Amino acid sequence: MTQRVSHSGFAPIAQLEAYWEALRGNRLMPNRAEIDPRGIEQALEYSFIVERIAPGIARLRIAGSHLSDLMGMEVRGMPLTSFITPASRRQLSDILEEVFETPATCSLELRSEAGAGLPPLEARMVLMPLKSDLGDVSRILGALVSVGEMGRSPRRFDVARSALRPIVADAALPPVLQKDKPAPVKKPATTPEQAFREPSVPFRSETPRQHAPYLRLVKSDD
Repeated sequence: MTQRVSHSGFAPIAQLEAYWEALRGNRLMPNRAEIDPRGIEQALEYSFIVERIAPGIARLRIAGSHLSDLMGMEVRGMPLTSFITPASRRQLSDILEEVFETPATCSLELRSEAGAGLPPLEARMVLMPLKSDLGDVSRILGALVSVGEMGRSPRRFDVARSALRPIVADAALPPVLQKDKPAPVKKPATTPEQAFREPSVPFRSETPRQHAPYLRLVKSDD
């Protein structure tokens, strides 16, 4: 259907990664609400946001026009695995779980399936987690960029290589030195009855006399 060549190569991938890193700062990841399309104008047609709906399954909520061109139809609401051949779908499902659970980012190299009207097509995909409005890690900001003649749609890809990178918060900050803590003092074991007993307070005289003399009997003949 659509004959399209990407003249920018895989530059949109690098732009989206830089945008995500700038938003993240020293946190594990940015929030979904922070994503502004104006910040990724050059990568917008290749970008997407997916929502985790089940283990290993992520549905496209937002997708750029390049993804629709690859499938020859509107792709919003479709699972991300729709772009992958059946032989590689389990691999992508496992990668999605790693991105959500670790959390981690992932870069994938993709190769198109061959066939009549399907010229060789190389593609790259990047997956970067986001926090939802509820604070859970259930969104992914990503991009899918293909280079070459698109041929007839739909186009699907095998996963040729993937690189998973766990995320560490505050990676740019120096480590905080922790002071040695004194060893805890062992307390004697107490019975349930003792645990509910109030501690006894020793009696103390308000006017203590340290050297009070002994009482002595005084006898008087008067």
